[in-house]
Amino acid sequence: MRAVRREHTTPELVVRRVLHAAGWRFRLHKRSLPGSPDIVLRKHGVAIFVHGCFWHRHPECRYASIPKTRQEYWLPKFAANVERDARKKVELEELGWKVLVVWECETRNLAALEERLRREIS
Repeated sequence: MRAVRREHTTPELVVRRVLHAAGWRFRLHKRSLPGSPDIVLRKHGVAIFVHGCFWHRHPECRYASIPKTRQEYWLPKFAANVERDARKKVELEELGWKVLVVWECETRNLAALEERLRREIS
């Protein structure tokens, strides 16, 4: 699992390109914030997490499959990821941040992604 990247993943790079092309400026991986959001737009008070559908269990997404082997390992790991994501979102909201979650599968349709980001950030 060392090959699984934490930062600068392909979906994250796609979101960053869309934001930059739209004229928004941002900071990356702000470690001083709970959960170390992938993208932070301080001016707008928005923290963005770019989640992989598999690792963060995107509800009803075909990419959020469950491995057939070693489910005793995977199921608690997935549950812990989902619980941690929810906890960090609440912590950020309590600090006054608006939290957006962009799922990996959403990065496949750039027009829809840009429309969503414009709607939710502005």
